[in-house]
Amino acid sequence: MTIHFRTVQRPLSGSALAALTLLTTQSIAFAHVTLATGEARTGTYYKAVLQVPHGCDGTATQSIRVQIPEGVIGVKPMPKPGWTLSITRGAYAKSYQSHGKAVTEGPKEIVWSGGSLSDDNYDEFVFTSFLAGDFQPGQSVAFPTVQQCAKGEARWDQIATDGQNPHSLKSPAPALRIVAESATTGQAQMDHSKMGHGQAAAAPAGNDTYKIGDLVVVSPWTRATPGGAKIAGGYLKVTNNGTSADRLTGATTVSADRVEIHEMSMTDGVMKMRPLADGLTIKPGETVELKPGGFHMMFMDIKQSLKQGETLKATLTFEKAGKLDVSFNVNAIGAGAGAAPPHKH
Repeated sequence: MTIHFRTVQRPLSGSALAALTLLTTQSIAFAHVTLATGEARTGTYYKAVLQVPHGCDGTATQSIRVQIPEGVIGVKPMPKPGWTLSITRGAYAKSYQSHGKAVTEGPKEIVWSGGSLSDDNYDEFVFTSFLAGDFQPGQSVAFPTVQQCAKGEARWDQIATDGQNPHSLKSPAPALRIVAESATTGQAQMDHSKMGHGQAAAAPAGNDTYKIGDLVVVSPWTRATPGGAKIAGGYLKVTNNGTSADRLTGATTVSADRVEIHEMSMTDGVMKMRPLADGLTIKPGETVELKPGGFHMMFMDIKQSLKQGETLKATLTFEKAGKLDVSFNVNAIGAGAGAAPPHKH
């Protein structure tokens, strides 16, 4: 897929163009079907976002079939308009505990079919789950996927052996890497296997809430950055519970030289990004989300690389409410969302 860039209102600076390139390449430009978030800890909820960047030999994708590996339970796929969703259930190799009850079977395969995703377009197929298996840090958990097209199919089902680089495979399965739990998270997170039905799981990282006046800011997050990167995106939700509008006019942080508020949109295959010189308005009763591919903050000329599990402290400035100190949780490189939504009982 080809993404064209067009300057809007004023030419983009070098750092702004680099920002746009990073945002789009992290989310869109993939050679294979991949997972947007490639790292997670065992014993946590995981939102799997399968990214489909192209069809098969130029023809449209008509179905996506993904196998659920052992140890991934509580799977709930997201329906897609225009597609038929089907789930194949089966027995697990062992019993798992969920909300104080033994779980011995569940979804083993998910299929989205009957749609038509042009080779010129990109889309995502989503499901939530819980990583209940005996996964170890450094282990790769594969989700073999078959992409059926109008002509032919692409089988993303090759699984790397221990020590093998998955990039050496011709058709690697989308894979999730299990990472070690940080000390801070380890103290806050309950062992899911020991939870009773009446106990609630610790809130996933990224669900922090901040209040100032009538405004409520939820889940500030950013992505880890590769070495040498000088920009990073900032995302959050802000709700106005008051009776008059307010505006997010800017932000500051010691971790970057400056912070800008941008709008990104895709129109007729053309990616547009422009800074919002007057800030972002939050109307009474409205919730505005800053997210990849839409409104977002841009941390320009960051002082050092951001690492997953760390936080970036910043001060938001609102026209009426004033200044609010927040912490942006640093998610994995390529993350497409904050914390996965918690499962309901």
